Parts: sequence; C-alpha cells; structure tokens
Amino acid sequence: MASKSFPLLFLFFSIFLYSFPHQIHTFSTDQTVQTFIIRVDSRSKPSIFPTQYHWYASEFADSPRILHVYDTVFHGFSASLTQDQASTIRRHPSVLAIFEDRRRELHTTRSPQFLGLRNQRGLWYDSDYGSDVIIGVLDTGIWPERRSFSDTNLGPVPSRWKGACEAGEKFSAGNCNRKLIGARFFTKGHDASMNSGGPFGMNNETLEYRSPRDSDGHGTHTASTAAGMYVFEANMSGYAPGIAKGVAPKARLAVYKVCWKNSGCFDSDILSAFDTAVKDGVDVISISIGGSDGVAAPYYLDPIAIGAYGAVSRGIFVSSSGGNGGPDLMTVTNVAPWLTTVGAGTIDRNFPAVIILGDGQKLSGVSLYSGAPLNGKMYSLVYPGKSGILSASVCMENSLDPKLVKGKIVICDRGNSPRVAKGLVVKKAGGVGMILANGMNAGEGLVGDAHILPACAIGVTEGDLVKKYVSSTSNPTATIDFQGTLLGIKPAPIVASFSGRGFNGLDPQILKPDLIAPGVNILAAWTDAIGPTGLESDTRRTEFNILSGTSMACPHVSGAAALLKSAHPDWSPAAIRSAMMTTANIFDNRKQPMTDEANGKVLSPYGFGAGHINLDKAMDPGLIYDITNEDYVNFLCAVGYVPNTIQVITKAPANCPKKKPLAENLNYPSITALFSTATVGASSKNFIRTVTNVGHANSIYVVKAEAPKGVTVTVKPTKLVFTETVKKQSYIVTVTADSKNLVLDDSSAVFGSLSWTDGGNLHEVRSTIVVSLLTQSPL
Repeated sequence: MASKSFPLLFLFFSIFLYSFPHQIHTFSTDQTVQTFIIRVDSRSKPSIFPTQYHWYASEFADSPRILHVYDTVFHGFSASLTQDQASTIRRHPSVLAIFEDRRRELHTTRSPQFLGLRNQRGLWYDSDYGSDVIIGVLDTGIWPERRSFSDTNLGPVPSRWKGACEAGEKFSAGNCNRKLIGARFFTKGHDASMNSGGPFGMNNETLEYRSPRDSDGHGTHTASTAAGMYVFEANMSGYAPGIAKGVAPKARLAVYKVCWKNSGCFDSDILSAFDTAVKDGVDVISISIGGSDGVAAPYYLDPIAIGAYGAVSRGIFVSSSGGNGGPDLMTVTNVAPWLTTVGAGTIDRNFPAVIILGDGQKLSGVSLYSGAPLNGKMYSLVYPGKSGILSASVCMENSLDPKLVKGKIVICDRGNSPRVAKGLVVKKAGGVGMILANGMNAGEGLVGDAHILPACAIGVTEGDLVKKYVSSTSNPTATIDFQGTLLGIKPAPIVASFSGRGFNGLDPQILKPDLIAPGVNILAAWTDAIGPTGLESDTRRTEFNILSGTSMACPHVSGAAALLKSAHPDWSPAAIRSAMMTTANIFDNRKQPMTDEANGKVLSPYGFGAGHINLDKAMDPGLIYDITNEDYVNFLCAVGYVPNTIQVITKAPANCPKKKPLAENLNYPSITALFSTATVGASSKNFIRTVTNVGHANSIYVVKAEAPKGVTVTVKPTKLVFTETVKKQSYIVTVTADSKNLVLDDSSAVFGSLSWTDGGNLHEVRSTIVVSLLTQSPL
C-alpha cells in the first residue's frame, strides 16, 4: 500500500465543521426546485395546529411541496423548494438545520458455518435460530416468491409488530407471510429529484416496480443473507452447491425499499424508512447503503447517522456497510459511533479459473462463467490497451474495433465501467472471451462474476504477465479452464481489497470499521426480474446469485445481532456490538495474522477493526462494554458539537457538561490514542473504560497488555472482581508513546491490545489499541 500523508488541512476542516455547524451549508447556486430536509424544534409548535404536518404546511411550505413528515427518529420534514425558499426557512427561529437531499449508493451458503455457527450447539441452538426477532432491511426491496422467504414451520407473527405490507405494482398484501411480515416502499424523495430534472435522470419505469418488489436483486440478496430460510439444492448455475440459509434463519423480515434501479437511494426516503421501521417495531436494522465518494459527512448532515441514532436510542441494533473504497486508507464510511460498521472478508471457498497461455504459462484467476466451455481450444489473444487509448484498454462501450478482436480472447483492464459490462462490449465486437486484469489500485483482489461469455478475472501480477506475453509474442494465444467450486481455501479470511479502510476520517478517536464479516463471493437469493450480471441484455434467470461487497458483509452482522438479541433480550445495541468485537478473530485459518487481499501483506486493524466476527464466542463474551444515550451525547459534546446541533441528531434537547468530556472516554470496545507529530519524546494519555459482567456471577478477570515497540500500556487495577452484587467495574488505561522509538506503518500508526481473561480459557475479552500520530490542528 502506498504511503499516505494526512495534511493539516484535513484536521482543520473537521474541527471547523464541528465548531461552526450553522455556518456551513451544502447549497448550490441555482434556483431550480430541489429536495431539502428540514430539522425543526418540535417544542415550538403552536397548540392551535392539531399535528406537526398542519404546522409545517402553514408555516414553512405549501402542503403539495411537503414530501415526508418525520416524527420518531427525527423531528421535521422534507420538501421541494427553491434556494430562496430554503434560505427563508433556514432563518426561521424554530429551524435547527436544513440540508439538501443527497443520493446514496448500494455498497455492492457457506458463510454461516464460517462465522462459527453449528446446528447442534452454540448460538443457533440457544437463540432458536433468531426466532421472532424482526430484522428491518433498507434496500432495493424483495422478490417474495423465493424459497428463502418461505414461512414453513414458523409461528405466528410477533404480536408487537405494527408494520404493514403495502400493495403496489406486482406486489400485494398476499406476498407477505409469517416470514416476510412487512414490506414498504418510499418514492417521494426519488420522484422529486427525477421530476425536478435532477442530475440522475428519469427512472425507466419498465425496469422498476413502484412497490416493494425488487427489480435490482441487491435487496433480495441482503435480506436472505441476514435471515433466509433453509433452502436445499441451492446453487448459482452450478456454482456453490449446497444448502443455503441466512445467519438467522427463523428471524422475521421487514423490507423497506428506499433504493431504485439506475437512480440510487435518496436521503429523504432513507430517513423516512428509519422513522417508519422504528414505529413498526423492528429489533435490528440492516442498511448496506452509503456515500459514493468515500467521504464521511458530519453526523448532523448525515440522515443515516441521524436515523440510526434514533433507532439505537430506542434499543434497535443498526448494522451498516463500511463502503467499497479500499484498499486506500481513510475510505471507511458510516462511521458514527452508534453504528456497527462492517468491512468485508473472504471465506474458505473460491471459484478458480486458470488461463493457459500459448507458451505454457498458467495464470490463476476466478470466474462464475457457466456457459459452454472452451474445452482447451487455443484462441488468439489481444490487448486493445497497447494502442494507448484508455477507453479501449478498459473496454468501454463502442471502444473496440471488431476487426481487431473478432474471434479472439480480449484483455480488458478493470475500471471506468462494471466488470460484466466489459464482457458485453467484447461480445458485441465479436470477441470469444475476456481476461479482466486488475490495476494497481485493486491489486490482487478478485471477485467472481457470472459473465455472459467465457471470462476470467486476474490480479495485477498475472495481468502484467499476460500483457508482457502479448507484447513479446508475434502470435499470442490462450484458453481458459473453469474449475467450478473449491472449498477449504487457505488463507481465509483475508480482508477484501475493496473493503473500506480506516482511519476514521471524522473522529479518529473511534476505530472504524468495527469488524469484518464474509463479503466476497456470497451466495444468496436473487430477483427474477434480471439476470445474474444485472445487465438488461442478460436473459438468464437464477434463484440465487453470488455477489461481493461490504453490502454482503453487513447483513451477516445484522443476522448475528438477531441471534444475540434472541439469546440475550436484555442486551443493548452497544452490548451486542461489544460481544462481537471483543471475541472477534484476528487470525486466519492457518492461525496466522490476517492479510490484505490487495497485496498479501499482514494488515492492521484499520482494515479489519476488532477482527472477523466469531459467533461461537460472541454468545458468551464474559464482559461487555455498554454505552448509554447520555454517553453518546457527551461524545458529541467532546468533539465540539453545540447543543442545538446535537439536537439535530438526538431529537431531544442536549446539555453538555460544564467540564468538557473527552471523546476517547466513550466506552468503546477499542482504544485509540492520538498523539501530535509535534510531540518530541514520551507522551501519555489516559482512558477510562467500564465493563459489565454478563458471564458467571462470581468471576475474577486479570489483564494482559500487548504493546508495540515504543509504546507502554499500563492498566489499573490489573484485576477485576465481580460478585452477585458487583456487576460493573471500571479501569484506567495509560498509553505512553515514545516518538523516537515508534516504528510506524504507512498509516502513521502502531497497534496493540489489552485482554481481560478469567482463567481456564473460558473468556478472553480483547480490545484493540491504536496509537496514531496525526498532524496537530490549530483549533
């Protein structure tokens, strides 16, 4: 990984945002109508108005302009306004904040066993497979007829459920059952953007359903990953055969369609879905959505962070994808400390394909191609990128000369267009096959695709070799051998090259991602509206598809949270996350440190957080780090938010303590010590943590610290004693860093850990320690 620098400007800008929140707005300069989200102090409503809606319509905007009214996780509304109207509303004394509606993107079996789940014992058994826990999935909808959503052998719908099954295009109330207990769709923000001539184009109604029905496939895949029922003889065109099941097979599903094919997901609709899901009575929310630019917005301008806080403050666990911006540093998204942020790792299954060159070289890659094989026949091999034309090298639409590629296998560089779309371009130009070569950014990271022609993806090293062969041979030839499904792959897990990495660009005191889960080549249910490539020209239909992304990792954690919630109904969202983090694996199946798929090197916690989720241990973590709503408010005070800005997030008025809290004392299961690069010699920081005993009542834990070179970690006390009456204990960690002896990695950080153990290998409660040198801010 290339070395990165973190300039003064970044930290200055972050603190400027926190210190002067009402002076920063994301408004454009034109006067076209667009959607805005307005946060209102609900206490200001005059008693003459019977509802918030009546007040908003009378005071702020004509009723036809109001899109959504929010009253649960957020108080306010969204409306179609001009810039002048928005500016007028912003000056109203009851308005706390106003921001533009933004477009978000989707972050796009064997994996339950890889998480440590077993049928006859452990968390599946103790939680009754997540029975009666309700998972709300905010995504592209669902294809309800899939076997993964059967309600066979499920009991009645939980009596606390208050949701609905909304009818719409090709979807009726009858499509719900005791498994899929709720389905809604949210279009107002999307429609307002489309109708106002927004930058995203008019949605093609022939390819989309104005209903909870899924025309994209992403939502069906994530929902079945989290809570799909057992399905026998599952596979994707012969790949990954076996029994498919979600992480929490008996959990109930409620889907909230907020994302639309070809036009994305809009903040105003996402916030409305959060509001509705909380009122409906979900226990877990799974959201595999985030910004497309890899930049984390301040919490008070981020409806995912705002909606998630409203849910978490009511005891609802929220799992979110960490983004697909890796392997670059500081690309993790959805970093609010109340969110559980999930990165992606591999499992011990792969779909190998071998490229055989005319000179006898064999290059390893992956593919999910399931059509007629090449049967060893050698074809001419061509690399259009030799011309130096970028569009040809990446096989963009209309970039290939049929005279050059007809009847040949074509080498296409990755980038600028979807991987499977490149295969379509090659096929249209008359090519018989494709080799998809990674560039330096993707490195050696590979994901399988159900290509429409014989095709194989290879890493940057193999890509360089095949291009060198083409350049050095007058008549280069090749063939591709597709080898099906291979189990028992080592090493696994490794961190996916695309998985978003730390450090946390908003608040580096909080380590993100929190952990990783399976997110590469995951088999799950699929829509019947489109083929496995997602291309309109792909006429194939399959019950299951294999996808990769942090979108696929997130629902694994959502399902895991459902299991833990079922086994421990009294646990808070923070307790559930703590149990996952402090028991996570940091080693692969060779018992070696986890590595980076991009380059094969040992990876730091900036890539995997606390580690890879291990549910066999998370069920019984021994100790947990709990966090209250007040703790989160104090954290916001600590990072510089003023009470009015905090109220945008928390809904309730906030009072910051007279003595400013320290952000690093949020009771998080990891510890990040930030030191200035200006510090010379040794410098120390103290951290306070409190653990709650959820194991044996009478227990004694002793501490073990592992510190990197140049760092000293001391803990007081070194022993924690718990009894029937003493369930909580606090301790102080002092981290001392000697800048002259630190051996920093590319991220200007070093890493260690502390663990509390109770003897006999019963429990080891591990917390990652990050020691980072950052440029000092002038504020």
